Formats: sequence, C-alpha cells, structure tokens
Amino acid sequence: MVKAPTFSWRFLLPQYWLLWLGVGLMWLLSWLPYRVLMLLGAALGRLLHKTLKSRAKVARRNLQLCFPDMPDAERESLLKRNFEESGKALFETIISWWWPRWRFAKLAHFSGYHHLKDAIAAGKGVLLLSGHFLHLEAAGRVIGLTHPSVGFYRPHNNPLMDYLQYHGRIKSNKYMIGKREVKALIHALNEQEVCFYLPDQDYGRNKAEFVPFFAVADTATTTGTLLFAKAANCVVIPIYSYRLPDYKGYQIEILPPLEQFPTGDDKADVIRVNQWVEQAVLKHPEQYMWLHRRFKTRPEPDAPSLYH
Repeated sequence: MVKAPTFSWRFLLPQYWLLWLGVGLMWLLSWLPYRVLMLLGAALGRLLHKTLKSRAKVARRNLQLCFPDMPDAERESLLKRNFEESGKALFETIISWWWPRWRFAKLAHFSGYHHLKDAIAAGKGVLLLSGHFLHLEAAGRVIGLTHPSVGFYRPHNNPLMDYLQYHGRIKSNKYMIGKREVKALIHALNEQEVCFYLPDQDYGRNKAEFVPFFAVADTATTTGTLLFAKAANCVVIPIYSYRLPDYKGYQIEILPPLEQFPTGDDKADVIRVNQWVEQAVLKHPEQYMWLHRRFKTRPEPDAPSLYH
C-alpha cells in the first residue's frame, strides 16, 4: 500500500490561507440541499462557458471531431449542457468528500454487484474500467458504499490539496495509488482488490496504440489496461455511470467481465476498450469530460495539431 498523505503543521502557514478560505466556503455550501447545489453548479457552468473561452474551444473541437455529422446547433446545445454539467462537478466533489454516509447513500444507486462478487469468489482481483465523466468523484463514492475499493490517481502538486483530495476520495474506499506506482496497483489486484482505472485520456505515444475513437481514426490510446490485465491475477470489468434526472443521484452499472481479454493483439484489445468508452459516453454525452485535449498526440510527431 502506498503511504497516505498526512497532515502537516506547515499547512497552517500563510501560503495556504487562501486555499483554506476556499475549503471553508465549500464546507459551508455543502450543508445546502443536493438540489440547490446542483442548481448552483449549473449556473456556475453557464458562467464558465462564457468566460473560459479556451476550454470551450477545446470542448467544441472535440465534439466536432467525434460527431462530424451532428448539426451545428445541436452540437452547440450539447456544449452548453456539458459546461453546466462541469459546474455541477465542483459541488459533487464537496458532497462526495464530506457528506456522511447516511446522507450520500440516498443518492447512490448500484446494479450488477454480483459481477464483482463472482470475480472475488473465484480468487481474482478486479480492474474496474471507468472513464473521465464529470461525476467521477460521486461515482467513486457510490461504488465505495457498496464495495470499498482502491483508486489510481494523480497526486496533486500542492501538498495540502493532495492531502485533502486523497482523504476525500477514500471517504468510503480503502486507499489511493499514485499513477506512477504501477507495481503497487498490480499488488493490490493480486490481493483481490477492486481497483479503478481510467484508460480514456491522451497519455502520449509511449505505451499507446493509435486506434479509432468515435470519428477520429487514429487516437492515442493507452495499453495500460492490457499491462495490468496481463501482469495481475485479475479480470477486467467495465462500468456505466451517469447522473440521474430529477436530482435522484447517481447510477452505477457493473457490466460483465470482458471475456478473453487481453488476446495478445494490442491494437484489437484497445479498440475494444475504446468501443466500451463510446458506449458509455453515448448514454449521456453531456456528462463526459470534453474539456480535455483528447486528440493532442498524433501518429506522426510532426503532424499538425487538430486543435489549431
């Protein structure tokens, strides 16, 4: 297990006061009803859509690349809804990290748990494939309420923020593993843990295959999923997750394990992973993190950027 960040008295120094002020404000807001928090989040998202021009440009370009046949008006509507959902994510973070179990449990809806239990009963760990959905913090809490699990994350450069996010994310889960701690994740899988892994962003050309993702024929896609599946005694299980309408909370659907995976054909295997991501996105495309430059790495290093 990777050592968890611990509280340090240096966090009380003036350089951290502004962050503490923001944390205090968020803590006060966390007492508001869920519906009010989501309405505030949507309003914040509409403001961000007007002010974060560069991020809106990236998201708009991603939608153009992925859905070239979608009418412009429909795509712009999707973009605006995506920013509203992005605003909600801030408030989902505070309720996921700070709400007590009894309160958050009212928002948690979980199906397919038998797939996890069957894998563990068979002596396997579970590499749980999720994606960069805007409600990811809430999804992790929902899963933890049913089966406390292990997260794979990027430690924050700010030590206080790293402390807060680590302990917030293990509110109902076991522990977190830094993204460079590959051996630690393999060990956790061999200990029959359920471990989150997100294979759907552009991590560069190292250990990646260029395969289709929606309408982009050559998308840099990590082979990390295959590395863990090969190295550990585990099964690979994808999930669907999404916000429910009418402020009912969050739905997690655990799907059956991927059969005969990996096959040894890396390109075919990561195509299969991308196809699952596409299916998950299409359930609620407005809830996906389109703000990330998903297609920044091109097959030829000197090829022009898709984001000009």
